[in-house]
Amino acid sequence: MSHPFLIVAVLVLLIRLGLWLNKHRTTPTSRGVPAPGLVPRAELVEVGSELSDPVAQAALDAAKAGNWRPAAAHLSDGNGDWSTRYSRLNPFGDLAATDDTWLRQWREEQPDNPEAAQVQTDALVKRAWEIRTAKYASQVTREQAMGFHQVLQEAAEVSYEAVRLAPAGDPNAWVMQQPIAMGQGWSHERYRALWSEIVAREPHHYGAHAAALQYWCEKWLGSHELMHEFADKAIAGAPAGSLLTVLKLRAYWELVLRDKSAAPLYRSAEYTAALDAALADLEAADPAHPGIVPARGWIAHGLIENGRPAQALNLFRRMGREIAGPWLYYENPAAVFDAARAKAARAAA
Repeated sequence: MSHPFLIVAVLVLLIRLGLWLNKHRTTPTSRGVPAPGLVPRAELVEVGSELSDPVAQAALDAAKAGNWRPAAAHLSDGNGDWSTRYSRLNPFGDLAATDDTWLRQWREEQPDNPEAAQVQTDALVKRAWEIRTAKYASQVTREQAMGFHQVLQEAAEVSYEAVRLAPAGDPNAWVMQQPIAMGQGWSHERYRALWSEIVAREPHHYGAHAAALQYWCEKWLGSHELMHEFADKAIAGAPAGSLLTVLKLRAYWELVLRDKSAAPLYRSAEYTAALDAALADLEAADPAHPGIVPARGWIAHGLIENGRPAQALNLFRRMGREIAGPWLYYENPAAVFDAARAKAARAAA
């Protein structure tokens, strides 16, 4: 009959061996190969850097070649879907910030075109920030600061013209003023007046709310309390599928970004409830919603921080090649995004 101590020793060894094998087992992600359904890291791109809409791409290519008319047709289309129309402006603002030949021709031939004025506003804002750079204020030279404010004031003047030209119901000329308000340090009173113009025309504008959260956060012109107050109010009045619930996740991230000791909030009942609300909102959202990919990114990040990484894997798969969410703010977005995907894949294995 076997000695009982020998049996116990063998069992302990078997358990340890099993744990070691589980820890060191070879999986696709451990070999540097993405899990099924995930694109290789080398193919990842930042959200918005590529256009999936062939009409938008054709219009952008035409603008690069000096023909502004396809851009004018594309940007004026949308049937009152102002959030979508706003999201279409970005690549054209990027282009005009570096080469505005086509835009100047457009403005000369159609001086009262509202979309042209909005693109010019966006381009000037981007030029201003290119001059300033993303450095802390203490690291910005006097010349950079002067150039930044000069160009930003030019953007402000064009934005006033865009407001004048805006058709009834179009909030985007006012939405375009938000980064100007941040850069020029508008007072809370002045910013609230701007916000009232936006929500009077489109109360659940996705891009406007994302920008407003930045205005109200502590690193800009608000505080943690004002930021959360804004997010809560926006969510309370938003319909299912608006994706404004993601504002709360972003607000928590801003808080932890400023105070690392607040990281345990990610496991709190309040954060869990906010995350579950965002998941339900995402389920109800139109797949064509302009904020769908960023929302997936913020929710995937939230699931990982909340201790539910396996649930994030399907979101990463649906994001395809696009990096979105807080990973965009890192020095190497592809590396940290890929690490997060690998963590989700290991948890789901």
